[in-house]
Amino acid sequence: MRIGTAERGSTFWTQGLALQTVLRAAGIAEPIDVLDSVAASIENAQRLASSDLDYGFMAANWIGRALRGESPFTASIGLRMVAPMNAGPMYFISRAESDIPGVRDLKGKRVVVGAPGSGTVQHALSIFSTLGFGFDDITPVFLDYRSGGEALAAGQVDAQLQCPIPNPVMTALDARYDFRVLPYAAGDLETVLAKNSVYRRVVMRKGALRALLDDVAQPGVVNVLVTHERQKREDVASVVRVVIAGAEELQRLNPLFTGLAELWDPLKSAGPGALEFEGVPLHEGAREAYRAAGLLN
Repeated sequence: MRIGTAERGSTFWTQGLALQTVLRAAGIAEPIDVLDSVAASIENAQRLASSDLDYGFMAANWIGRALRGESPFTASIGLRMVAPMNAGPMYFISRAESDIPGVRDLKGKRVVVGAPGSGTVQHALSIFSTLGFGFDDITPVFLDYRSGGEALAAGQVDAQLQCPIPNPVMTALDARYDFRVLPYAAGDLETVLAKNSVYRRVVMRKGALRALLDDVAQPGVVNVLVTHERQKREDVASVVRVVIAGAEELQRLNPLFTGLAELWDPLKSAGPGALEFEGVPLHEGAREAYRAAGLLN
């Protein structure tokens, strides 16, 4: 079994390692390879299409584009939903001494928006456009999380869009440098959430990072595990059964999985559509497993 994630040290990569552990413990398959990737969601979708992966982590905002064959994808990819993995905050950081009040005040600033072609870049575009500006209004800098954090600490840029915590990259940066998390102005977060169906409101708790001096509400993107429509029904059903049964163990192994069970709860009232983000259907094996667990009528 080959599971596509993202750059080493990223949220997808650490979640992939935890998933590997519970799948191995359940005797699902061997070997189980957790594979890193440069372009994360985009690359994982493309490698699912070419049969180089069996499963892939993706941010929910990319899966509909892949299914429809919209840019940056050049053809429709037969993705199918397997399971939600977490809703993780995407947040901007600045140096502690920065005079940038909040996210809306990034106009005119040098902002690290993610590695070229990454899902992080798409999140930056989505957030900025919702607030009425774009990359033409900032100086976008395209670096990965680690390099971008180092550039921010060195004063080479003014802010950076970082990935959900806990993650090794942000933890290490936060231990060495003084940062702060930029808040949203009154009403702005609600606007971002209302116009982006794949986001959920999440709260970054005071003290989770040294940079968090108070609780800060942020948009959290739903990250998901997907597969290709060709994947065998019984194989997908087995993976979903393990995820459901192993929810507590996944959380113990990686706090990013905290609240996992809450993400599939809407199945009980809303049916399959609750997890069919951007119109990507649940794989038939996933439907079978959710139904058997009493989560889907």
